[in-house]
This record gives sequence, C-alpha cells and structure tokens, in this order.
Amino acid sequence: MFECFFGGARGGGKTDAVLGDWAIHSDAYGSGAIGLMVRRSRTELMETFERAREICTKLEAHITYQPMRITMPNGARLTFAYLEQDRDAELYQGASFSRVYVEEAGNFPSPGPIMKLMATLRSGTGVPVGLRLTGNPGGPGHQWVRARYIDPAPLGWQVLKDADGLERIYIPSRVGDNIYLGPDYVQRLKASGSPELVRAWLEGDWSVVSGAFFPEFSMERHVIAPRELPAHWARFRSFDWGSARPFSVGWWAVSDGSINSIARGALVRYREWYGMQPGQPNVGLRMTAEAIAAGILTREAGDGHLVGVADPAIFTEDGGPSIAQRMAMAGVIWRAADNKRVSGRGAMGGWDQVRQRLVGDGDGMPMLLMFSTCRDMIRTLPALQHDDARPEDVDTDAEDHGPDELRYACMSRPWVHDAVKPKVVDTWARAFQRANAEDVEGWRVA
Repeated sequence: MFECFFGGARGGGKTDAVLGDWAIHSDAYGSGAIGLMVRRSRTELMETFERAREICTKLEAHITYQPMRITMPNGARLTFAYLEQDRDAELYQGASFSRVYVEEAGNFPSPGPIMKLMATLRSGTGVPVGLRLTGNPGGPGHQWVRARYIDPAPLGWQVLKDADGLERIYIPSRVGDNIYLGPDYVQRLKASGSPELVRAWLEGDWSVVSGAFFPEFSMERHVIAPRELPAHWARFRSFDWGSARPFSVGWWAVSDGSINSIARGALVRYREWYGMQPGQPNVGLRMTAEAIAAGILTREAGDGHLVGVADPAIFTEDGGPSIAQRMAMAGVIWRAADNKRVSGRGAMGGWDQVRQRLVGDGDGMPMLLMFSTCRDMIRTLPALQHDDARPEDVDTDAEDHGPDELRYACMSRPWVHDAVKPKVVDTWARAFQRANAEDVEGWRVA
C-alpha cells in the first residue's frame, strides 16, 4: 500500500505503529531502507525521537542527535526532522526515501509540504516506497485531512485509488486498540476538556473540531433551509480573491424584521461561490479576474444591481490594471472593505464583528444566518483555529478565505449588541455649551 493514514482517537498507539512499520521495512530491505520521520515542531519531534530511541536501542541500533538519526545494524537509516514552515519541505526536494512518516498530520495547515515530501519517495534499488501518516481530529489541518482520508471512507479499511492509480487507505485508531492503556487513562482524558473535545479524543470523531476560533457557531442556530427572501430586503455581495488558493464570493440579504424568525438587521447568506478544486481543500481554480466577474454576473442575474465589498488587496496596481479594475471593466464593481482583523484601541475588529453576530441579540436570535447550500462556509468557519503567536487572530495558514470574505461583509454592516451612547460628563464643556448655546450651531443643553 502506497499511502496509509492511521488516525482518530488519542492513545491508540499511533507512534508505536509507525515505528513498528519502520522496523519491519528496515528488516526486509536493509541498507536500501531510507526513511524520513517529520513533525511540525521541534518539541513534538523530540518526543517521537525519544520514543524511537527507546525502542530501537533494544534492537542494537546506532543513535545520533546531530543529525537526529537511527541507523539499524543492517544499514537501514531513519532521519528525524521538523517542518516549522511549509517551505522547509523544499530542503528535501533532491532526496530519495523509501518511507516518509508524518506524525500528527493535522498540525500542518495545508497538505502542500506533505505532497512535496511525497515526491521524494523513490528508490534506485527497487525498494517499495510508501507514505505513512498519523493524526487526531482537530488542529489547523483538520479539514484537508478529513477531506483526503476520512470523508471518502468514513469507516476506514477501504482501499482508494487516485487518478494516477496510487492506493491509499484510512485505518481508524481507537483507544481500545491499545491494550496497555487502562481505564485511568480514559478518565484523565474525560477530565481534560469539553464533552465535544473528549468525544473527538476517545472516539476519533472527525465531525468535532477542537480549539475552534468560533465555538459560538452552531448548525442548529446559524444554518437555515433555503427560502424565498423578501425582494425589498437590501442585498450586497462580498469577495475574497484567490488564484492558487480558493476565491470566495458571498451574497447577502439584510433583514428588516418582517420575518419573525430572522432578527432585524441580521445578515443572511443566501448564495456562495467558492473557487476550489473539487475534493481538494485550499486549492484554487486559477481563474482570471474576468472569468470570475462573468461567473458572478451569471449567478446574480435575478438580484438586480448589487454593490460589493472586497479585499483591499485587489485594488493594488502593479504595472497594470488592478484586479478590481479588470473586474469593473467586466461589469462587477467593488469597493474596498475594512480589512481590520483584530480590535485595537478605539477600533472595531472584523473577527469581533463576526463573533458578535454569531452570539446574537439579547433575545437569543443570531444576527448571522446562512442557507444550508453555503457548504464551504459551513465547512470552513467552524474549523478555524487560533494563531499560536497571536491568539486573538486566526491561523492564516489554514483555509480562511470564506471566513475572510464573511468578515468583510460584517464590517460593511457593523452591528453592536445593546449599543448605548456615552453620557457627556465634562463639566467645563457643559458650562461652555450653556454660555454659547445661541451662538454655537448644533450645541444644545439636554
């Protein structure tokens, strides 16, 4: 089997499983077995390396720390490395490996670096090559891992073939698979997180997203069945540009309160267009600005004349017409959106606006709704993770194109729950106001 993903519950013995695979592979092919074991960070890598050292020392392997490598008595060697940045995978472009192991694949926001490592799987001596990955639900790469391995065969153990004929399989991991873990381990997990997170850990439930940036999102509260919306409701669209990465277009209606189940001022996402390669999360269609504009006009033919807000980056001119200008010439007009992501002193942040609308008004009604047909927003918004270096922002390496476009929409219609105008308490200003009430236009004493 060329590609295997062993994933699901914590405590299923995934690290020992891949080390066991290496032991079998190295015993079979000797010096022709050349392996690479990678993790996202050095701290994580050291944990894996120490476990490998503990096991392989008993097999009389030679261990070195500079570089981190295990050499078996028959000459087979396994090197350990971490890819803190996606571009670090490029360092291995000229290498050849018979095995590549990726521990905790969900810690990689995109499959890009792993696909680059896949290209190093080759052997001049005819040794069978293969990719082995492990992972748990959650993490910045939750979506692409789920799309590649889980969704095609949710129960696992089904051999799939890609367009090139390469085989891959998902092997579910369960706590019960590890006979060395007792009930005390399960009890500790249950005491370590929310019920949803514990379910993901214990059952390997890939429908649960741990560490979500927007835990307020709920399918029950924020997703509604498509319906006819009043024609007099104000409508607009929002746009996040992408070429190699997906673009996202959202169409919105602003409620005036005439439908009892939708709060006045709520934004309703009634249509979307997400420019993603089918079945390949975070991979764009590479369409031109003109082609995207034509697609927008086709989709909104019955909406009348709409205005839109878009990422300010599309207005950048670099030796020629900007993307915004090219789309305007094709008949689609945008104005620059407020691209402020995080609240600052005296400023309103875009993510805070999204969160406020998800929470909703004092009556428990959400101020942000989306039709169930907006599948990619429903897929990507709840999967957003916190940025480790800046917790108040999202991990921008993840698939955030739809949520960015949603943020532009929310910032174009700012909403504040129970907004109260501050009272003026400056005594000197009040005295000045009284003295000049007749001479200063617009100043009046309350």
